[in-house]
Amino acid sequence: MTTESIPTLRWGIIGTGLISSWFVTDLAIDRPNKKANHIIQAIGSSSTEKGQIFLEKHLPGKSPTVYGSYDELYRDADVDIVYIGTPHAFHQQNCLDAIRNGKHVLCEKPFALNEFQAKEVFDEAERQGVFVMEGMWTRFFPLMLKLRNLLHREKVIGDIYRVFCDFSMPMDIATLPPTSRLKNPALGAGSLLDIGIYSITWAILALESEPSPKEPRVLASQTFRDDIDIANSVILSYPDGRQGIATCSVFTKTPSSFCRIEGSKGTITVDGFAASVPASFIVTQVDQEPKKYEFERPGKGFYWEADAVALEIFAGKKQSDIMPWAESLRILTLLDEVKRQGGLQ
Repeated sequence: MTTESIPTLRWGIIGTGLISSWFVTDLAIDRPNKKANHIIQAIGSSSTEKGQIFLEKHLPGKSPTVYGSYDELYRDADVDIVYIGTPHAFHQQNCLDAIRNGKHVLCEKPFALNEFQAKEVFDEAERQGVFVMEGMWTRFFPLMLKLRNLLHREKVIGDIYRVFCDFSMPMDIATLPPTSRLKNPALGAGSLLDIGIYSITWAILALESEPSPKEPRVLASQTFRDDIDIANSVILSYPDGRQGIATCSVFTKTPSSFCRIEGSKGTITVDGFAASVPASFIVTQVDQEPKKYEFERPGKGFYWEADAVALEIFAGKKQSDIMPWAESLRILTLLDEVKRQGGLQ
């Protein structure tokens, strides 16, 4: 569908938790520079009652169809694409079910619990001929696109040698019920998959202009409590000496300057509430005054990835240029190695 010379995408939302609420609220924002129209066509929940509560709270005045099961949403002929906002452990099955019903898919990060699961999903997407993407939304922020241009095309700080990134957030896990996705190992609980993936992503995007032909060597340490990882320290060591130091923890709050990028001609510091939602960065070149770049962000910023998905689908693509399948697999391969070294089951 197209209206106003821009594509229109009809979304089915799977899961009615916090991340799904942020997503639908963002898509409802009327933006003057939007690249696509987004319609929340249907909501799928474990019960009609839960779905109706979600609708009334987060989409007042809207009238999507509310289903009391995911399968009903997958079979809805008016749904073009399924957004999957369920806990990590359900991503693989949710993706497969949607794909086998002929739906395009945008699945929240981490795309799956491991590289093996993700490959199964992408193989099925290729067989069915549908578009599938991991929802690593931060990669689509104008800030990130501008930063990577300055780093890798304009080379404003020269050759990049080292990146530090931390994403720590107090989660008070001890007080959470055993059923919480942040505490239940069966749901993929732990800091690595939830927030550590952002620290590693920042290190890779800052250090590499393109995916490295030789994967960095991974040196990792994990700390556990109640069978989940509560802190991770990861070093990505490249053959030429570049280093990415990525950390995460559930105990403290990262200062606003969560990332530092060091090059031969200067440094860049990135600021924001967290590594997932950068707001600005400062370029400090040798012997020059620092220059600050700030970016407007109505709402949370999920619409940027949604716009990109719509444009790529209507261009006939099955993968994203910014977040292709190979990149999701590579990130999960690195995370699998962190888990192997740390002992995470």
